[in-house]
Amino acid sequence: MTEINLPFTDIDAVNAMFASHFSGNDVRADVTIMRAGFAALELRSDARHMRPGNMISGPTQMSLADTVAYVCIFTKLGITPMAVTSNLNMHFLRPCVGPLVRAEGTLLRLGKTQAVIEARIFGEGHDDPSAFATVAYALPKAP
Repeated sequence: MTEINLPFTDIDAVNAMFASHFSGNDVRADVTIMRAGFAALELRSDARHMRPGNMISGPTQMSLADTVAYVCIFTKLGITPMAVTSNLNMHFLRPCVGPLVRAEGTLLRLGKTQAVIEARIFGEGHDDPSAFATVAYALPKAP
């Protein structure tokens, strides 16, 4: 299910921006939900995203947490290419099993120079998160 309720940034525009600017990235997920202060995305994983034991790798989960945090900022500011990660703190709670991996992010604070987002990663068919992250982004100065 795809959900859109923002006049200035829509899912298609964000997915197109990711395809254009991050085409070489092995962990490029599709944004599925955007609403004020919340975003979700999905990754159809393959062998590039696995670690031994057929679990989704930690770096893949961290990339998803970072990406969903980035998209959360877009729900409030529109596409903001120069917002950059300033901190990412990840807790791996349980094995993450694919192939479909979901990330959800919630904007906790949006200031003039920094945003703080919580991100949760879910393996396919699981209601409990496999990982939890807090992500801080440095925001570009307004013109």
